[in-house]
This record gives sequence, C-alpha cells and structure tokens, in this order.
Amino acid sequence: MTMDKKVERKLFDEVMVPCYNPMPMIPDHGKGSRIWDQEGQEYVDFAGGIAVSCLGHCHPVMVDALTEQAQKLWHLSNVMTNAPALRLAKRLTELSFADRVFYANSGAEANEAALKLARRWAKEEHGEHKSEIIAFSKGFHGRTFFTVTVGGQPAYSDGFGPKPGDITHLPYNDLAALADHISDRTCAVMMEPLQGEGGIIPPEPGFLEGVRELCDKHNALLIFDEVQTGNGRTGTFYAYQQSGVAPDILATAKSLGGGIPIGAMLTTEALAAHMKPGTHGSTYGGNPLACAVAEAVVEEVTKPEVLDGVIEREQWFRDGLEAINDKYGIFSEVRGKGLLLGAALNKAWEGRARDILVAAGEEGLLVLVAGPNVVRFTPSLVITKADIEEGMARLDRAIAKVVAA
Repeated sequence: MTMDKKVERKLFDEVMVPCYNPMPMIPDHGKGSRIWDQEGQEYVDFAGGIAVSCLGHCHPVMVDALTEQAQKLWHLSNVMTNAPALRLAKRLTELSFADRVFYANSGAEANEAALKLARRWAKEEHGEHKSEIIAFSKGFHGRTFFTVTVGGQPAYSDGFGPKPGDITHLPYNDLAALADHISDRTCAVMMEPLQGEGGIIPPEPGFLEGVRELCDKHNALLIFDEVQTGNGRTGTFYAYQQSGVAPDILATAKSLGGGIPIGAMLTTEALAAHMKPGTHGSTYGGNPLACAVAEAVVEEVTKPEVLDGVIEREQWFRDGLEAINDKYGIFSEVRGKGLLLGAALNKAWEGRARDILVAAGEEGLLVLVAGPNVVRFTPSLVITKADIEEGMARLDRAIAKVVAA
C-alpha cells in the first residue's frame, strides 16, 4: 500500500479495535477551519478535534515549528533534557500559578500524574489515612483506569473489574454536599472548572471559591482538570484565571499542542518535591518535537488579539445559535464560555444530539456532542467570521432535516 492510496471506511472495521464508530468519510487534508475528505467534499470544522486544533489545521506557525525541529531532534530519553521542553516549561510557569512542569502525552496521563502526586504528598506529609479523592458526577478526566474511575461517569469505568479505591463522587455545583462530606482524610478534590464531556456545565457563582475554602480548611489539594478548558479556550490562558481561584495542581493537554500529542501537569515547587527521581515517568513526555510545536502554539494563543478574539467569536456563535433556535425552537439554552459551548436540547428534543451531529456531517459541518442532549462546539480559536456564518447555515439545514424527519 502506498502512502497516498485511498482507503475505504470498511478497512477500519477490518483492522481496528472497535472502540470507535467513525464517520463514513475519511479526511484527507485541512486548512484553517475547513477539512476535505478523499472525495474532495469540504467540511466546516466546528469540532476542532475535540478542543484540540486551537489554531485550525496546518497553521503556519505550527508547520514552521514542526519543520524546523524535525531537522534537529525528534526524541531523547529523559536521561537527558532538551531546549524546547525547557523553554515551554518556563513559559507555562510564567503564564500560570505553577513553578514546576511534568510532561506527558495526553490529558489522561497529565491527570494520572496529578492524582499520583496528590496521593504521594498526602502519604508523605500526613500518613496512609489521608487518601480519599473527591470528584464530581458527570466529570471526565481520561481513560486510564485511575482517571476513568475518578471521572464521574460509571458507564466509562464499569466492566473492567475492581476499581481503584477511596474515590468519592458528589454532585457538581453542590457546595453543601461537599461541605458535609469532605474531611481531614480527604487527600484532594479533582474537578473541571467548567465540565466538558458531562454537558458543558459551568460552575455556579461562588462554587469554585467554596471548593477552594473547603480544601484549605481540611488541608486537601485542589486539582483542576483544564485539559479541555485550557490554552485560551475560554478567553484566558486557563479558565481558573477568570475565577480568582488557583489550584494546587493543574492538568493541561488538548489545545496545548494544537494537534500534536502533548500533555503537562503543572504544580508548585513544594508539591513537586514529592516526585523524586524514579517515582513517575514517561518515555515520550517532554519530546522535543512535541514541545517545539507546543511552544509555538502557546506563543500564538497568548497574543492579546487571539484571546480577545475568543470572546468575540463566542458572541458570533451565540448569535448564530439564537437565530437557528428562533426558527426551530429546539434548544433550551446555550452554555459554556469562550469557544467551549454547548447547545442544550429542550425536553421535546431530548436524546437527539447525535441525530443533529449526523445530519450536520451530511451537510458538510463537523460538530460534537456532550452526552445525548447537548450539541458541543469547540472550534479553532481563530476561526473566521465567514467560516462561522457558513457553518451556521449548514447547521440550520441539518436541524431542518432533523425537525422534518
């Protein structure tokens, strides 16, 4: 098989483990917020690889960074360090509360590192009894066995035998429930500052502040999973920066690399000291190729015009969705912040989010779902107004099909 030979969708069913059920089309190339499949069919991309392609497809700063680094070093073991990894780590500490960075390859691995660090700190500082991890229902933190168990969606963690223990799930946005349960044996509270997979659920006023206060009261660590909300997605580099509440540990990935696999755990100097040589590691973590691209992405995303543009684009999306809803009356509300948005279906249309996703694909638009009742949008942070308007026209046609069916 040559590298450029077309393949058929049925090959997926013949050679791949069936964890996924991909669309019938096979993408061939992309530019900006447009994708073309093998047949030349064009799609407007409102999905962004699930909040990953923050600068769209083949952005020049990413292509240049990748090309330049590809002619230098691709990989080194962690017996050595490398300049792109160090420069990126320095920039991440400048842009956040953190003093120290640990590199991984994905959001799940960044969260795994965060959880291991929290347990290690608690054991060394307080003893074996301080091991409980509190997380929230409908949360999502990755697919490793530890992170998927901490995530508050049993459908993802059931069916694999005994789960990691001492993990408690409480309702999101219920500060009273947390106050009733948290204790001095709680090691950490892990949460998304805005829930993504669970339905684009924002924190209610005072919730993040209340969680921080309860963690401080019981000497528990606060872990923010900013895998989806981070790197400019909500209009600030990290979402927590809009709340005035800083975590002790933060996990970041997805948009960090703009499409190249990279994740990172950020934390303070005092906590990082508990991860001594040999306690944790990653073969590819800190890969110079990935870090060089991520460095370029971070420099582009943190430009004021990009971050300010996220809020401007949020309004363009909200205006488009409102116009569609005025015609069809299927959304109860549009939730989220920046370019992490979810259009929640009203009672008459509950369970139909995937129908809209499929119909949108048929109209040449890529969208996502967040559960059965929410259509999710996580496009490029620099998507043009023309692409948004064209995508909304295609979404309009898709919803018209669903309504008429």
